[in-house]
Parts: sequence; structure tokens; C-alpha cells
Amino acid sequence: MKGIAARIDEWLSNHRDEVVGWRRHLHSHPELSHMEHETTEFLEETLNSYGLMPRRFPGTGLMVDIGPDTGDRLAFRADLDALALTEMTRLPYASAVPGVAHACGHDVHTTIALALACALADNADALRHGVRVLFQPAEEVMEGGASDVIAWGGLDGVGSIFGLHVEPKLKVGKVGVRTGAITSAADVLRIKVTGPGGHSARPHLTNDVVFGLSSLVTQLPALLSRRVDPRTGTVLVFGSLNAGYAPNAIPESGQLTGTIRTADVATWRSLQELMEELIAQVLAPTGCSHELIYQRGVPPVINDDVATAMLADAARAIDPQAVVQAPQSSGGEDFSMYLEHVPGSMARLGCWSGKGRMQDLHQGDLNVDERSIGVGIRLFGSVIEQYGGVAGTGSGNGGFLS
Repeated sequence: MKGIAARIDEWLSNHRDEVVGWRRHLHSHPELSHMEHETTEFLEETLNSYGLMPRRFPGTGLMVDIGPDTGDRLAFRADLDALALTEMTRLPYASAVPGVAHACGHDVHTTIALALACALADNADALRHGVRVLFQPAEEVMEGGASDVIAWGGLDGVGSIFGLHVEPKLKVGKVGVRTGAITSAADVLRIKVTGPGGHSARPHLTNDVVFGLSSLVTQLPALLSRRVDPRTGTVLVFGSLNAGYAPNAIPESGQLTGTIRTADVATWRSLQELMEELIAQVLAPTGCSHELIYQRGVPPVINDDVATAMLADAARAIDPQAVVQAPQSSGGEDFSMYLEHVPGSMARLGCWSGKGRMQDLHQGDLNVDERSIGVGIRLFGSVIEQYGGVAGTGSGNGGFLS
């Protein structure tokens, strides 16, 4: 009897056009975080058509279980939301929603997860353990959807979880893996600085808010580099500074906003307290007051070593040349929330065609090579087989793109 990976491969060969059609539909109908209503309806209808009974989450998103109910389930996660960007690809299936686009590849992630669930529905007899597919809303925003999915029972009965993210810096067919931190924690801080205001001719009679803000911009990153181990990849960058309106008036208030990122969980947990201390020290000579609004994001994605080894073995089982070392990214990803509860791993899925310039995520011209969809589906099928969920033998045919 064929193993589950070979069965999924065969299913994909017979349904490739259908799967690509799903992706193009999702791509042309993007929805913002917490607003993925049409996407959820489309997923539910498609899963129902394959005889599955998904469970909808409150609001948007859903999950579906396939296979035996006994023992821990193996989970796969996809994210549904798009970005507030204008698409510039001019593809026939480009976004039909002004100012909203799947410029982070979530339509690809969702298509891979949907195809996996449907392929498993047609081959459930080959599963020795249960599989859960999570379709998560709102990955792109702070207070993202992962924590909600966990609260709604998404990880109940789950023993391990896997995910992937398209990577336009990798050629299609390549799978990037990394043990430990593959993304960074990403927090947002807003620093409001206040003083009595005054005339710029008499700065000694007031507290210079603009000078205080400028001191923070230049000194905070420098001080941080002397208080935190540089091997943690901790970086503070300010994106905006707003204060005043006239050249000869010292304003009463101003504000800085920026991001602080780190690849180290212990450092992440200490950053808010450290920032309070350093801000107070920098502003002390100016006499200005301050208020720090610190918005904690998500921890780094810390890939489990055993799960990552299994993910790499799953890729090599199909193509011995597929696996590459993924770099550690400074971007944030709320898949990390799942890994706070169960072991798992996230892979980088190559989506560059190999022709023309390499693009980047969160850009309006991102054009994913659709062959990466098949790579992702087959990779997850191989993970299931590596996990032990087969009732037979036989897997891939020598290459992701063959």
C-alpha cells in the first residue's frame, strides 16, 4: 500500500489546476486582519465539498480535524489575512480590492493547508494518527490571531505543530530550515516627552522637549548596545519623531515611535523594564518628563531541534538537495505563540522563479512562483509520513519540481 506522502503526491497531480485556482481566487480577494469573512466562507465550503466538517472560530478563521481521534494530533497552521498595500503586479488574478493585497504570501500558505486537508480527506485510511489544520486569522497585527486560536482550543490534543512561510530570497524547490530562533520578537514603543514649553530665545528657562527627543534618538540605541548581549540580535530603530510647529517655539510635547527586536526570549522579557530605565537616564539632564507606551508583540519563533530535524528529513525524502540553512530574520511572526505550548518548527519555502530580480515580502510587486504551492503540499505530506502516520510505504519521486 502507498504511504501517505505518495498518496498526497498523486492527489496533487490529479488536482493541480483546482489547487492553483484556489490560490488565485484567494489572491484576488484579499481581506485585512480580523475581517477574513469571505475567505473563511470559501474555506468552509471547499472543505465541506470534500466531506470534512470544519469548526469555525468566533469571528473569522476555522480548523479541521482529519483521521483518528486517538492520541496527539499533528497540526499544520496557515494564516489568512492580507496587508493594507496596493498590488502592482498587473497579474490577471491581481487583487480586486483597492488598497489590500496578499503581499506576504498568506494566500499561498492558506492554499497549501487547504490542499493538504482535502488530500487527507481523500486518503484518511492511510493515517495512523490525527491531523489538524488551523486556518488562523490576523497574523499581520499586534495582538494577533495565534493567541486567540489557542484560547479557542486550537492546540487541544495537539502534540506538535508545523508551519511555513514563503521566502522570495530562495529559489522555488528549496526549503530553509533553522534550529532555534528563526524570527525575532518585535515590540512597538511610543515615547511621549513633555515640558512647559517656551521661547527658543530662552531655552535655559524651560525644558527643551526637542532636544530631549533628539537625545533619545541618538543615545538609546547606543546605550542598548552596551546593556544587551550583541549576540542576541537586539536592535532599536525609530520610525517617527513629531514635535512642535514653529521654528522659534519650544513645544510642550513631542513623541517618538519605533520598534525593538530581539532573537533572544530572555532578553525580550526584560526589554520593557530596561527601556524605562534608559529613557529616564537620558532625559534626566533635560528636566523633561516622559511616558513610555510599550506594546509587546510576539516572542521569537524558536524552532524545536527534534521537530526541525524531522522537517529537514521530510524535505530530503523528496529532494536530497532541497534543504538549506535559513537565516535568522528580524521580522516577527505569531507562530511563536504556538511554540510556547507545543514543540514544532517553521520552514522557509522558496518562491523565487530563478529569473529576474529577487523580490521582498510586504511589497506591492511580490509575485510568488506558483510551483511553490506544490512544494509546500508535498513537504507537509512528507512530514506526516516522517511523523509515523502511514499505513504503507513509498513516498516522493525524486524532487519537489519533478
